[in-house]
Amino acid sequence: MSDFITLNHGSGGRASQDLIKSIFIKSFGDINSVLSDSAILNIQSEKIAFTTDSFVIDPVFFPGGDIGKLAVCGTVNDLAVSGAVPKYITASFILEEGLPINDLKKIVNSMAVQAKLANIKIVAGDTKVVQKGKCDKIFINTTGIGVFEEDYSYISTGEKVDINDKIIINGFLGDHSIAVLGARNELGFKVDIQSDCACLNELVQSVIKANIQIKFMRDVTRGGLATVLNELSEIINLGIELDEKEIPIQESVNGLCEILGFDPLYLANEGKVLIVVRSEDADNVIKILNKNPLGVESKVIGEIVSDHPKMLVGKTKVGGKRIINMLQGEQLPRIC
Repeated sequence: MSDFITLNHGSGGRASQDLIKSIFIKSFGDINSVLSDSAILNIQSEKIAFTTDSFVIDPVFFPGGDIGKLAVCGTVNDLAVSGAVPKYITASFILEEGLPINDLKKIVNSMAVQAKLANIKIVAGDTKVVQKGKCDKIFINTTGIGVFEEDYSYISTGEKVDINDKIIINGFLGDHSIAVLGARNELGFKVDIQSDCACLNELVQSVIKANIQIKFMRDVTRGGLATVLNELSEIINLGIELDEKEIPIQESVNGLCEILGFDPLYLANEGKVLIVVRSEDADNVIKILNKNPLGVESKVIGEIVSDHPKMLVGKTKVGGKRIINMLQGEQLPRIC
């Protein structure tokens, strides 16, 4: 087989079959051995969670991950924060002519590793090849299916959120954005920051299985923490107050944000979940999250209030207050 993707790999003929068998099936497992047009799944649940996502990150390799790891983690997390248990993923690839085969192998292997860690199966997919210059190396589209072991479908709606509920984040903000920006060589200097890209389903389930009522959950990706909380305040028609001194941000990230003019509250993350719980449950949730490596830096960072409905207000480190609006425009394009 060639060392690079060619248009023949997208022909549907022998080259396509060789690519699928030697890379995708070899990494993902022979779950659909006849290579039929559909994967037949056994799902026993009254409700399922269903999501789709596309990944166009630049560059495709970055400190802490690559586009393949990102595709699996991003899809798993969208299912997990809805309260569902992720089960299956499909993956479709658009490949640019000239993409090194070894790069594709690395990306696919990353997907296989993350799928195994998250205990999900990649069950179907598709591959298309476009001429050089018509795509930037590789784009990936995924679909994910999860099942509800109990009816947690209310978690996504925010309908149970009430005044005095506490807001928790599971760790440092902004690492993913700064890691990717550094990999683009746009900073003019190197940064020793790893993306936080990770599957959060085990972390989320540890809270759910403790019989703690989660009022609301959302993974904090594009638009950052500020955008997620602005969306929540509008949904629940209540105010939200953030204690900015409690928000976990690495000093290196904070320093670079000051230099570059970024607000870390708007930076994308790929391993962060925002959880809203009753005030009396907050300490217990922190203890549970702290037991997982992805939750050791968890903090209570704010609460739901009756004041200033549909507004997010930050209590600054110097004791003042500021209105924090939703992200306007694109701060960092192609971050996921």
